[in-house]
Amino acid sequence: MKIGRLNHVGVATPDVEEAAKVYARLYGAVEATPARDFPQLGVKVIFVSVPNMQIELIEPLGDASPIHKYLEKNPKGGQHHMCFEVPDIIEARDEMVSRGATVLGTGEPYIGAHGVPVIFVHPKDTGGVLIELMQDPALYKGEGGH
Repeated sequence: MKIGRLNHVGVATPDVEEAAKVYARLYGAVEATPARDFPQLGVKVIFVSVPNMQIELIEPLGDASPIHKYLEKNPKGGQHHMCFEVPDIIEARDEMVSRGATVLGTGEPYIGAHGVPVIFVHPKDTGGVLIELMQDPALYKGEGGH
């Protein structure tokens, strides 16, 4: 198993709409999705497109959101994670475990904000960087990622 292209960088922020305006004003990144709530993930998201990837702006939906805890430590926000595509999310998960990495949560892939299965690898395994692995959307055929 080898990671594929960088799909997006996740940036935690207290306000996705304001953050999107900053990326548009400062960097000319004006192509962005409308804000969308993902209650099952505890976040509100805007994807800002740049030529080679996306920036995922993430705002917490309530105190139970994983982003809420991040913003308690970093009130203005900051880089939360990097996300790489993989051809098969189940194979990627199994490889991460066999290589000694800690897959967060239950270890079972779940549907992320792009509508494909994802897993997260603990930052302690990657020099303090939270890594998201997502099923390559072009290869996703429905439940399970096969």
